[in-house]
Amino acid sequence: MQDETGADAMLRQDLLARAAVAVSDGAVDEAERCYQTLLAEQPEDADAWANLAALRNMAGHHQEAEACARRALAAGAEHWGALANLGTALHGMARLNEAALAYVASLQRNPGNVSAATNLGVVLAEQWRMPQSLAMHEHALSLAPGEADVRFHRALALLAAGQLAEGFVEFEHRWGMSGMPPHGMAAPQWRGGPVDGLAVLLHDEGGFGDTLQFIRYAPLLAARGARVTALVQPALVRLLRQSMGDCVTILPRGATRPPHDLQCPMLSLPLAFGTIVETIPGQTPYLSAQPAARAGWERRLTSLREDGVRLVGLVWAGAPRPGLTAFAAMDRRRSIPSEALAPLSNAMGVRFISLQHHTAEPPPLPLIDHMEEMQDFADTAALVANLDLVISVDTAMAHLAGGLGVPTWLMSRHDACWRWLAGREDSPWYPHMRVYRQAAPGSWDELLARVVRDLGRG
Repeated sequence: MQDETGADAMLRQDLLARAAVAVSDGAVDEAERCYQTLLAEQPEDADAWANLAALRNMAGHHQEAEACARRALAAGAEHWGALANLGTALHGMARLNEAALAYVASLQRNPGNVSAATNLGVVLAEQWRMPQSLAMHEHALSLAPGEADVRFHRALALLAAGQLAEGFVEFEHRWGMSGMPPHGMAAPQWRGGPVDGLAVLLHDEGGFGDTLQFIRYAPLLAARGARVTALVQPALVRLLRQSMGDCVTILPRGATRPPHDLQCPMLSLPLAFGTIVETIPGQTPYLSAQPAARAGWERRLTSLREDGVRLVGLVWAGAPRPGLTAFAAMDRRRSIPSEALAPLSNAMGVRFISLQHHTAEPPPLPLIDHMEEMQDFADTAALVANLDLVISVDTAMAHLAGGLGVPTWLMSRHDACWRWLAGREDSPWYPHMRVYRQAAPGSWDELLARVVRDLGRG
């Protein structure tokens, strides 16, 4: 008969194995039950606490994950998995210095930990330590050259560092990631070869802002002799039809696909065109408002311009996307709490026009709001085209204003999107854009003080 210690060991291994299978099957609740059962019997089991920390991180509960990881480390100070999960928890709470130290400690104990190497590369990029970030991504790549997640995060670091040629090559690995659904297009992808006389189907991916940014390539493709059709989000159809004219056929996503020889996802167009920073097609405007609608807003806004008052559009929050943990967390980082906007009321000679599409608490300052009248982006473009300035967090509205050639001030979170490039306050994508970056994660007060100061300069 097996002794009690052996029985306990078998039970422990069985619970850990069942939990691992449950996690791989997406049965997080079952995995949780396994770990809790084990901890009820063995309260200081470091593996159980470390794995429970991983589950908490997956759910976006980073404070709980930190507590679990620290329990694991108290039970086993050399536990590299607990250190990696602690790094993820701290990263999720924007405690970047502490997160980097935790990942480094994990890698010192297990240099082959691909996830920790990639995550450390991401943290270093968010600290704008680009050489160190790229070096760490190279280390991760040496460990797992075929892993799409590793290649994708390396791509983001390369792109942010302005190394667009290599970055866009690596960016193609996004289609191999587990959370990226295939686009379902059967035709060969256009990768930059001759297209004269060929039919090319472009298709959207990502959000409205991605389409608004990269649709600029469609007329350039048509200029090479291609017959270009673009499938886009329905809310963009009217705007893009009036902007692209006859050279590009615009259809709503889900429409019957016309016969085509080649296809290309929107975010693969920079690669196909061989884009580097110096050759970004930054000419604006490439979007246009419908003339009659624009003139109508011009008449309606005339009375607001008394005494030289400037009309400034304002966007302070993005789409919350509560069902997607990573996207919801990113949206919380890019959105500004409405009360933090109060200093804008000190700006003289300005009237603020709300361009806030998504439900958000209104800020404590006088705000003119016509957004209930907006049915799609064509309606919004007619209003935006009449403004003197748009101030926006990183949402589609910044791309709309930028594409219309309207002066735009982008209020960017500290871990800025790759497209705004490291170390720059301008954007080669939008020549009339100024980028305001947080000096530290969550530091909106300091950023808004700079915006108010610059508004006062006229």
